[in-house]
Amino acid sequence: MRILVTGGLGYIGSHVAMALIESGYDVILLDNLINTQENVLEVLKRLVKQKGIPLERLTFFPADIRDREALRNVFLAAKPEAVVHLAGLKAVGESVARPLDYYENNVTGSIILLQTMREHEVFTIVFSSSATVYGEASEPPFSETAPTAPTNPYGRTKLMIEEILSDLANSDERFRIVSLRYFNPVGAHESGWIGEMPQGVPNNLMPYVMQVAAGLRETLYVFGNDYPTPDGTGVRDYIHVLDLARGHVLALDYALRHGGYEVFNLGRGKGASVLEVIRTFEEVNGISVPYTIAARRPGDVAVSFAATDKAERLLGFQAAYDLKDMCRHAWQFQKRLLSAQSKI
Repeated sequence: MRILVTGGLGYIGSHVAMALIESGYDVILLDNLINTQENVLEVLKRLVKQKGIPLERLTFFPADIRDREALRNVFLAAKPEAVVHLAGLKAVGESVARPLDYYENNVTGSIILLQTMREHEVFTIVFSSSATVYGEASEPPFSETAPTAPTNPYGRTKLMIEEILSDLANSDERFRIVSLRYFNPVGAHESGWIGEMPQGVPNNLMPYVMQVAAGLRETLYVFGNDYPTPDGTGVRDYIHVLDLARGHVLALDYALRHGGYEVFNLGRGKGASVLEVIRTFEEVNGISVPYTIAARRPGDVAVSFAATDKAERLLGFQAAYDLKDMCRHAWQFQKRLLSAQSKI
């Protein structure tokens, strides 16, 4: 079965692509290369080849989901039978500064993708949503039925797309749609060959930790130490990207068997503070990470972690990796990057 993965060369997309191929699917990658690098494709091909999987099961199209004609050409050429939709801008702080870019890229792009799917009679989609849709409307752990009230434009774009997907499924019984509200993906592939490579200053905690540990930046900025949490720093539900990738495969399998629209959380069901992540990284890898306390960022919430019982019950999903694994694998990937750069 042929699966189109939008944003397929990104951090999450590359791991999802490997998980899908290892599960027997043929994968069609689509990416506009704005927030990633084309050499990720060569790395994926290397990993696929190492596993003895034919390379023709992995194809790539450089295109933007907002480009209707380019998207139609991809559907005509590759003939996908289902979609895993990961393409989108994703930084909370950036979305506050550039809201129009986020609405145009995330919401408009998703509408064009859905219209193209319907034109080509592709009715199965797994959407990459976010735990940011919950905001501060209720207390964690957040269940899928908890009130939604995102505190930033990024989260609002995700919620808008969810509502569009729900309306679409209600209007056309042919659609089989799953939205995955996942929490904070970190870590890297166990091979050390694919991981998170943010361009410019990292917006997420773990890649920032990596760059400080590698000596690429002097200090890690911890945004806020006055939250109502045990150590004053923000608490998040960190999930290993490999667990997340496996969750997408399970969600796709579910969507192929069930009509309508469904929402699932993907997380570990427990939170870790920023300082806990720093201490765990230092303990696992034996490297000091200097940090500086800074003011809170607009749009951030104090505590966020998932209720995971629905995904466990209906998808059979449980996280297999802990925070130590996440820190260990992320550093393995960062070390490989440093080694490659030293040879240039």
